Amino acid sequence: MRLAGLILSVWLMLGPLPVAAAGPFDIRPPNTATGIDPQAVTVVGTPQRHVVVKGDDLLEIARSYGLGYTEIGSMNRGKDPFILPAGTDLVIPTRWIVPDSRGRQIIVNTGEMRLYYFPTPTQVYTFPIGMGVLDFRTPSGSFRVIEKKVNPAWHIPKSLQVKYGMAVMPPGEDNPLGEFKLTLSWGDYGIHGTAMPLGVGRLVSHGCTRMYPEHIKKLFPMVRVGASVEYIYEPAKIGFKDGRVFLSVHEDVYFKIPSMLLHVLNLLERHALADQVNLTKVLQTAEEQTGAAVDISRGAGGSESLTFNQEDDLNQ
Repeated sequence: MRLAGLILSVWLMLGPLPVAAAGPFDIRPPNTATGIDPQAVTVVGTPQRHVVVKGDDLLEIARSYGLGYTEIGSMNRGKDPFILPAGTDLVIPTRWIVPDSRGRQIIVNTGEMRLYYFPTPTQVYTFPIGMGVLDFRTPSGSFRVIEKKVNPAWHIPKSLQVKYGMAVMPPGEDNPLGEFKLTLSWGDYGIHGTAMPLGVGRLVSHGCTRMYPEHIKKLFPMVRVGASVEYIYEPAKIGFKDGRVFLSVHEDVYFKIPSMLLHVLNLLERHALADQVNLTKVLQTAEEQTGAAVDISRGAGGSESLTFNQEDDLNQ
């Protein structure tokens, strides 16, 4: 039996199926830029558990839950991604803090390797991405979708044309753009699928944004030509749900932040939240940098691990 079929059979017997694409989720942005708005909802999704069966690996598990490799890898540092003992209980970090849409239809946060699509100001979908390697970093900035292409040809960068023996690669299974591409008002760059799904959640491209084939297939028909897109770099984010404060801190993959701890503390100060959070949890979250959305509210407790091993986190 193929691995995907085996995973499906196990989840049919043991619990709810993993979500391949996250959303739509209902959200409610805060009414104020500082303090806690009790009605705000900018934390979406729920952490899940996965019991490893023989043949599982972290890359396929990540994809089956709509995660990039870095998201699940950061939660399971020290584990061999291809050799997982059967019966291992993994926490699946399918809870996210939604960034401010800034009035855009799409926000791509390269600081967490994740894309957010807002069909309305009060709804969001979210998908993992692959992005530019250190020598070809995906930039920040505001763009628009200027074209939608099905089965796009790849206009190969000059530096790679000798390697591939051509200037333009036609559509096909070897074409790294996959079946769908949203071309942006930024050279020939865009948001597209990939012929190498294991690169989602990694630094792999020459600047473009790669998505799992099943995710770009879902996103593509929803996005109109002219849609506004903003690329941001925010590895640390603050969110709200049920009047509580959440913090997620990702690794600084582009090495833009000299001190993540100071960055997080300044973020809390700017939101006038420094006196309303559990400092122990803040410090630990900033140090661990798992990307998990952690409840840092005052009174949330400070001695337990911040990697979703609280039953309350898994059952809410």
